Amino acid sequence: MSTTTERPVSGTKPAGGFDTRHKSRTILDGNERAGARSMLKGTGFTDDDLKKPIIGVAHTWIETMPCNLNQRRIAGKVKEGIRAAGGTPMELNTVAISDGVTMGTEGMKTSLVSREVIADSVELVGRGHMFDAIVGIGACDKTLPGLAMAMIRLDVPGILVYGGSILPGHWHGKEVTIRSVYEAIGANAAGKMSDEDLIELENAACPGAGACGGQYTANTMAMVMEFIGLSPMGSASPPAVDPRKDDVGRRAGELIMQVLENNLRPSDILTRESFENAIAGVAASGGSTNSVLHLLALAREAGIPLTIDDFDNISRRTPLFCDLMPGGRYAAADLDKAGGTPLVAKRLVEADLVHPNQPTVTGRTFAEEANDAVETPGQDVVKSAADPIKSSGGLVILHGNLAPEGAVVKLFGYEREQHRGPARVFNSEHAAHDAVQHGQITEGDVVVIRYEGPRGGPGMQEMLGVTAGIVGQGLGGSVALVTDGRFSGATKGLMIGHVAPEAAVGGPLAAVQEGDTIVIDIANRKLSVELSADEIGQRLAQWSPPAPLYRGGVLGKYAALVSQASEGAVTRTEL
Repeated sequence: MSTTTERPVSGTKPAGGFDTRHKSRTILDGNERAGARSMLKGTGFTDDDLKKPIIGVAHTWIETMPCNLNQRRIAGKVKEGIRAAGGTPMELNTVAISDGVTMGTEGMKTSLVSREVIADSVELVGRGHMFDAIVGIGACDKTLPGLAMAMIRLDVPGILVYGGSILPGHWHGKEVTIRSVYEAIGANAAGKMSDEDLIELENAACPGAGACGGQYTANTMAMVMEFIGLSPMGSASPPAVDPRKDDVGRRAGELIMQVLENNLRPSDILTRESFENAIAGVAASGGSTNSVLHLLALAREAGIPLTIDDFDNISRRTPLFCDLMPGGRYAAADLDKAGGTPLVAKRLVEADLVHPNQPTVTGRTFAEEANDAVETPGQDVVKSAADPIKSSGGLVILHGNLAPEGAVVKLFGYEREQHRGPARVFNSEHAAHDAVQHGQITEGDVVVIRYEGPRGGPGMQEMLGVTAGIVGQGLGGSVALVTDGRFSGATKGLMIGHVAPEAAVGGPLAAVQEGDTIVIDIANRKLSVELSADEIGQRLAQWSPPAPLYRGGVLGKYAALVSQASEGAVTRTEL
């Protein structure tokens, strides 16, 4: 090639091994790509930068919540590690919705929808700019699964990094979290807490950056990403404000270059067995019911067969041995002090409850990573699997004439397993919340909240305001709740969600009337209404679907495309 026609950026692939610029060459190499290079030089990149592998660094920093507030800092550390290891990072930012801030308002309907928007937006930038690899940084509930969905679609080498848990607040000598505030709202409405105490608690519960501090959805999904193999084991454990998080970010930046050189992709890591490992982690730790939605969604993206009943089967054989909020005593920061997520993994390996040889993003197996766990002497956050809190896991799947396709409940072990009571029927979360706040729910009731499913809501909003209000009023041990919506990971009590099919598409929940007797039988995995099939059929024959609440925009589009909760509430391209 003559010097007069020599290209400013090398277009020659390496003689052997994997081409670490397998994507970016297309968009950056050759004279015909001078325009692209010129644009990037306008942002500060050099010729030398553009000759290296391009690594997308995607995060969900936003100023609307503490959960993701530290992510630009972590992204900076990731970029340092990438540059030190010979790559060129390119940072990108996408959206996030705070469940805690929007709870109990119309804004809550946007939360689950944001998972799809995050996945779509990161996939778009990754495809458009042809990154050779990607690092995703997430924290609050929908960000990690959304980033993981994008990584699966792109199927380039990738790593997920968790921004970290918030530290617990302290109030009146005890640890408190955001769940404490929502329960206090119910106590205040019932006259059991003063306005002054409520404000004092509100001021103490969220002391800084980080995702909600129990084994709620964010921390559950952070553990899931480690157990499924997409995050380095132990990287999730340090809290958001811990100086160790900087090192987590820097090491992730270095690691992604090794992952790229080895051409290790999500499709090489994700298997049926890796999903079973993740579900076992959720069951053992008393994790969030939202994990069911998210893991089903990831399985659909990865083309791996997984059903809602698989969660029940794995949970039945996995003891619950982590004493973590909301059912237990300890916050996520306490798990970190005890030995972190690797200690949970080690317990599962030792008890032969997981598949030990599953690959992880580090190149080591699940068991090899778990065996590095260091347990703090005397800790009692993580029990022995042989002497657990409960002999089976926290996730339970129910079926019956109210939930032919399934429903989900999380049990820590102290909840009653039988409940029979009259239905108190509400056609929105808002109406149910008002009834709770005004003392209209009494012992023995079954609160039914419908038309809040994936399509009917739309968006399947969480109901921490209602569930915490019930608990805060002292009714948690005597009132049950059934809904086609979903719950915060902070919810506790006999609260059954994800009822499928949902009422808005003609599911049996639409046939329930005020005063009908609902029966919950946990041992036999049953959720039913004492009506004959003929009576349910006659009622549904006279039923007509409610008008869509949104006919356009992102919520209208979501409602038109979304599947049922039993399928992960993913948007479908086929109708």
